[in-house]
Amino acid sequence: MSRFTALVVEDDAGLRDSLGMLVAREGYDVRYAASRAEARKRLAEGYSDVVLLDLGLPDGDGMDLVRDEELAANCDFIVMTGNASVDSAVQAMRIGSLDYLTKPVDRERLRTLLASVARTRHYRAVARGLREELRQLGRYGRLVGRSSAMQRVYDLIERVAPTEASVLLTGESGTGKELAAETVHMMSRRRQAAFLGVNSGAVSSTLIESELFGHEKGSFTGADARRHGYFEEASGGTLFLDEITDMPLELQSKLLRVLETGHVLRVGASDAVSVDVRVVAATNRDAARAVREGKLREDLYYRLNVFPISMPPLRDRREDVELLADHFLAKVNDRDRTRKRWSAEAVEKLKNAVERAAILADSVIGPELIAISGGRSRPAGSTQGTVLHVPVGSTIEETERRLILATLAELNGDKRRAAETLGMGLKTLYTRLSVYGAAGHGVGQPDTAAD
Repeated sequence: MSRFTALVVEDDAGLRDSLGMLVAREGYDVRYAASRAEARKRLAEGYSDVVLLDLGLPDGDGMDLVRDEELAANCDFIVMTGNASVDSAVQAMRIGSLDYLTKPVDRERLRTLLASVARTRHYRAVARGLREELRQLGRYGRLVGRSSAMQRVYDLIERVAPTEASVLLTGESGTGKELAAETVHMMSRRRQAAFLGVNSGAVSSTLIESELFGHEKGSFTGADARRHGYFEEASGGTLFLDEITDMPLELQSKLLRVLETGHVLRVGASDAVSVDVRVVAATNRDAARAVREGKLREDLYYRLNVFPISMPPLRDRREDVELLADHFLAKVNDRDRTRKRWSAEAVEKLKNAVERAAILADSVIGPELIAISGGRSRPAGSTQGTVLHVPVGSTIEETERRLILATLAELNGDKRRAAETLGMGLKTLYTRLSVYGAAGHGVGQPDTAAD
């Protein structure tokens, strides 16, 4: 087992040195700090596995270090306090410290805690290694993909999951926002508690308040018994609020109050109930635009958008198509107890279908484009039935680019036939494609008619 690093934060020089010797005997590399400011400096200089922290420091309460989400995500804190301040130590444990020691420090208890930290950190390091291997294979929590776009998402989730920060997931429908929310929960300190999701736009506006906050018996017609809402049921865990921009504005103000106070008021109740919930919200709209249009409260937006994560569409992660196809086929095989697999030709056709649909679509790829891209056979040279969506206001150059790429994709990369269909010379087509390639607009189709 590799050596770990400890930071001893204590303003009493004699106690600081004796603690350091005890910690060093347990196999730790030891560093020292005499104040809160010095501790922050030492932590900024290098990683520490465990911090032995005196709460009563000359320049302020050591509890502020425990409250720092970034520090708490990387270190295990063991707080030290006098007998008269045990309540402070218990409070520190509630906000994230591993344990506490009363002064004078019990040496055997300290040894036990340090051994526990070493074991836990070792297993965490092993788990991180396994997780990194899975990432390279394209698996991360509930998410699937090894593309650079998804690796960026994984990096963000790994950074925010151990904290208590609110997360706002944005992206088109079908990009995996709920799976990302579940992954945040799975990798957080709340993973043993509940993960609940509610679609803010799918619940009737007359019922959603009761669904979120609960209600008392007799509070409205049909309320035959007290009911706990999602916030109470998810207390200690994570609540996923999908399509947050579809939530009624009146309810948004009540949601904001819950996030600010940590208390919910059931419909028909007079006394509030304390809850401990981490909220992960999502929307397939432009949230900032929803604020400008008055569909999302600005104060709620800033409260939810503490840590934004944008989920990439499949057209921006073409290299994940095969992985996703295998993933979904594996589910079918498991369900039906079969051992079916994709042929190389089928995989290539799937990739081409995604690229064609992306070229033909405006911003959202509809099911009709997947049907077109599915490859129903057509007579050679025929493109009848294919529709190219071009947004109003597009420039002539952009419209021409999309038309050329769509035609080329439809004809399986045959540049000669594409030039004939478009009514332009083959040399002109090559010139256009050279410009698009330089601008990053690849076609990704085979060249079946290169001169």
